[in-house]
Amino acid sequence: MRVALRRRSAPEPTHLTVLHDGTAFQVAIRRRAAARRITLRVSSATGEIVLTLPDRVPLAAAQTFADGHGGWIAARLARLPDRVAFEPGAVVPVRGVPHRILHRPGASGVTALATTPEGEPAIIVACGLPHVGRRVRDFLEAEARRDLAAAVARHARALGRSPKRLTVRDTRSRWGSCSATGQLNFSWRLILAPPHVLDYLAAHEVAHLAEMNHSDRFWAIVARLYPDLDVAEAWLKRHGSSLHRYG
Repeated sequence: MRVALRRRSAPEPTHLTVLHDGTAFQVAIRRRAAARRITLRVSSATGEIVLTLPDRVPLAAAQTFADGHGGWIAARLARLPDRVAFEPGAVVPVRGVPHRILHRPGASGVTALATTPEGEPAIIVACGLPHVGRRVRDFLEAEARRDLAAAVARHARALGRSPKRLTVRDTRSRWGSCSATGQLNFSWRLILAPPHVLDYLAAHEVAHLAEMNHSDRFWAIVARLYPDLDVAEAWLKRHGSSLHRYG
């Protein structure tokens, strides 16, 4: 007796392709059971194009929707700032101050901040050319970890709490977080912002050691630790996304 085998349906693709004026855009597909309609967004941090749709919407309808927004996608991407690679001659902010990356292949020593004879702030990198980008990234992460550790320790003492651990990563969706176990995590990119912004984020996450929410009590703690929180929040809202263009 023969048993008919059911053909397995092919897995849904993870991306759609949208053509507009001769340019092909890759659009990531995200299905969400709670979604009520199709939405399209372009990440200001990464430039990723994401189409979110309810589970019940067929892929053909998603393609039609995306095709109809090709011009919108192109316009949003055109407004994103150009990316700045960590390479010799590039200008990168460190603690809010523009620094030029200067490559010194014949020198020895660690990557460091310096001032040129002309008075220009610089990041001096002594290594082979292929390693400049990694050296600059590692240096900035180390500087961020040092500044954040000092700020967290100061705010934690003021609050009478102690975090379990502090980590620094390249987070995209948030600048910092606090776990239920008291582990603090921050974006290394905060070292690119003015010091008061990093200080505020440290106070914000330390406050979560006492209040794991965003209640009025939480904000009262933040204001006690860092009174100028509105200034830092305004800076992040206006300039935060630009920090993702570096590296």
